[in-house]
Amino acid sequence: MNLTILSDVHGSAENLQKALDASRDKLSSSTLVLLGDIYNHGPRNPLPEGYAPMQVAKILNAKKDDIIAVKGNCDSEVDEMISEFKFVAGCYLEEDGKRIYLTHGHKCNADFPNEQLRAGDVVLYGHFHRPSVKDVDGVKYVCVGAVGMSPEGVEKTFATIENNKLTIWTLEGELVEETEI
Repeated sequence: MNLTILSDVHGSAENLQKALDASRDKLSSSTLVLLGDIYNHGPRNPLPEGYAPMQVAKILNAKKDDIIAVKGNCDSEVDEMISEFKFVAGCYLEEDGKRIYLTHGHKCNADFPNEQLRAGDVVLYGHFHRPSVKDVDGVKYVCVGAVGMSPEGVEKTFATIENNKLTIWTLEGELVEETEI
């Protein structure tokens, strides 16, 4: 399973393209997983660098056949109307007996686990704009960070999965963290 995982693009076409370019250097081919908050920057947030939601839609629609998109708390019906791919509330991927739960993170994260999770599962999410890896009751919770905006002093990041290894990268392609899944 080869995955490129992005979250919290928040309409930043510039940072989306940086993440896609950096991930292309890491994986020859992969499914693109979007963990929510794709276009809208949210009413409490400043405009992110390179804010151009229609350009984000154009970039992502060109990859529509290779996208799994999870709806985030800033994603709306209008966002779905400009997307040529479907949004899901959350979903599981299964590979080699492993279950990976994809969610935005505002309703399920290391502090608020999902009752359906079991030891050995991996949860991938964003929402908090800060990468982290935590084990809770045998479940690995991975916040992949954010592509569009992050707290001051925190790098913008994305993740990849290849051969059961999850890696978090900066938009410049520098290693942040690796973990087996």
